[in-house]
Amino acid sequence: MSKTVKFEKDACKLSIYMDPFNKRIRVDELIGSLVESLKYAEEIARENQAEKLIIKGKLQDLPIFQEQGFSLEAKIDQFLRGTDMYFFCKYYSSERRNSEHWLEEDDILQSVQNKIVSENQPFILPKPYKLKELSGADVQAMAFLYQTVFKIYPVPLHDPVYIRETMEEGTVYYGVYFEEELVSAAAAEIDWKHGNAELTDCATLPQHRKHQLMKIILVKLEEVLKKHNIYCAYSIARALSFGMNASLHTLGYKYRGRLTKNCYIFNKLEDMNVWVKDLSAH
Repeated sequence: MSKTVKFEKDACKLSIYMDPFNKRIRVDELIGSLVESLKYAEEIARENQAEKLIIKGKLQDLPIFQEQGFSLEAKIDQFLRGTDMYFFCKYYSSERRNSEHWLEEDDILQSVQNKIVSENQPFILPKPYKLKELSGADVQAMAFLYQTVFKIYPVPLHDPVYIRETMEEGTVYYGVYFEEELVSAAAAEIDWKHGNAELTDCATLPQHRKHQLMKIILVKLEEVLKKHNIYCAYSIARALSFGMNASLHTLGYKYRGRLTKNCYIFNKLEDMNVWVKDLSAH
């Protein structure tokens, strides 16, 4: 099970998201000498047989990360209370480092970015579709939706108990019902400490995708974030998904890089595109 663990050695303190399912670990915060902290993080990665180590850092530290063999893969604008955050990554297997779909994903991205941005266009929810905030009463329907859309997913959204726990921790979910069936859903996972939110867990049943339901849900989640004075919104989408990347681009999100073989979705490790939006400007 994935969890956040605190590590301490000498003067180094690390807060690490342990993610055995995706064979990776992610350092969310570190205190102390950066060089020593990076070496300590690598020790932990190797001890846990991680294939990928991700560290959230700042641009000013790029030379140190490069000296230690890390590569810069993506950034999120204003992630740390107005300061940009960068994803520095290191790999421990050649298979994990190399992507077979990179050029195809570049083509998809170029096609997406040729689409017109339509963030101010009103999206109309046709009848009998209904948009609502999802609660504990909806967790069974949510689990069924996620099971149907994703055979494999980086976190256990197939489990209603897990979904309920994320709600209790503050994640906001909205969804669209077609009569009595939940056909689309997404979440805003809010980081109150740093003032940002990830728009994630986006799923729509294939037969309902022509109605732009996901755009309607994302716009609603943005409204919720702005009411809470959260202005850094970002989303991480499968690089092979034209539809999800196109939705984010046309809603005014900016592409900020690609995370190589970042997590398991569907039937394999997927490259993930990072998209960012400054809600204070909209």
